[in-house]
Amino acid sequence: MQDETAAHVRDRVDAIYRSDSRRVLATLIRLLGDFDLAEEALHDAFAAAVEQWAEKGMPANPRAWLISTGRFKAIDRLRKTARFESADVSALALIEAVQTFEPDEDAVEDDRLRLIFTCCHPALSPDAQIALTLREVCGLTTEEVAHAFLTPPPTLAQRIVRAKGKIRDARIPYEIPSRPDLPVRLDSVLHVIYLVFNEGYLASSGESLTRADLSGEAIRLGRLLVELMPEPEAIGLLALMLLHEARRPSRTTPSGEMILLEDQNRSLWDRVQIEEGVDLVERALTSHRFGPYTLQAAIAAVHAEASSASATDWAQIVGLYDVLLRTEPSPVIELNRAAAIAMRDGPEAGLALIDAILVRGDLTDYHLAHAARGDLFRRLGNTADAITAYERALELATQEPERRFIIGRLGALRLTSPR
Repeated sequence: MQDETAAHVRDRVDAIYRSDSRRVLATLIRLLGDFDLAEEALHDAFAAAVEQWAEKGMPANPRAWLISTGRFKAIDRLRKTARFESADVSALALIEAVQTFEPDEDAVEDDRLRLIFTCCHPALSPDAQIALTLREVCGLTTEEVAHAFLTPPPTLAQRIVRAKGKIRDARIPYEIPSRPDLPVRLDSVLHVIYLVFNEGYLASSGESLTRADLSGEAIRLGRLLVELMPEPEAIGLLALMLLHEARRPSRTTPSGEMILLEDQNRSLWDRVQIEEGVDLVERALTSHRFGPYTLQAAIAAVHAEASSASATDWAQIVGLYDVLLRTEPSPVIELNRAAAIAMRDGPEAGLALIDAILVRGDLTDYHLAHAARGDLFRRLGNTADAITAYERALELATQEPERRFIIGRLGALRLTSPR
């Protein structure tokens, strides 16, 4: 019976670790001012929970118990090492002052937001921001983060160590930015979440077209950010991710081959995610304070609500791209707009716009620009130029499913090419 009770407690502790460990860690980082010490305290607290809850029963507020226990465990650690003697007066005062710490739920939620902003601080490199966010906010192991970005674990571990050192040495404050600083800092957070999602939605290299684990983590981060800070662009980014993720089941064949949007089986799309995404888009748009993520989400919503590629409101999509291009000028956005114009006005119109981008010197090494040219030449029946464009796209592509798709297109074109 005692073994069954112990097993039950372990199961409960494991469940609380999965649901609350990041909240506990965020508060411990604020109280201790040190990532590594907070992680040690977190694990000490959960180890203590397994032992003490089996004997004394679970506390009424497990999260508060874990935070307080972790705090006292950290103080014990410091007292047993020379680090305590060398601590500066302010750190020592902080340690003693919070021995009677009583967690406040609102403060704990703020701690999660503080942790996100700290991990995504613009003083850190983008790679470090991503690694630290996945490790500390999402709770992925170093090995899992390394695997996600095809980086050797020791290299990734060093990246995280350097990022923590930068936070410590540069005295980066563990805080929610002030209102004047918020837009720039929020942009950094949104950018990190977007980069994580993009790597999951369309992996930059490797055998798999998508990485469901990464896009799932990005959506989880997006939900957390909207919960803690419902700013219009945070809402817009969550909508964008949900609308794209809704199409995942139709984007590849069972064997992993790529399927273009126009050829996807729309009955496989996740209508629940689409409905939520569309609602979020409308919520962000009505704020009149939206930006590029919301506009991209609005474009995705038009695609999601169309019953087929031919039924898509391409005029509305072009109009949205026009606004997006004014908001955030980018040759990639220009390329996407050109593709939409090709659908609205015909391949010649889109091809002229893509050629103008390439003549300017933009996107010359971007495989999707050449793949788009190849597709438009193919639609025009210009087989020779289509083959040339696809060959250039193949030279530049690094993602295996994309490469196989291009090779397939080339094979079909060469069969119809005059000899």
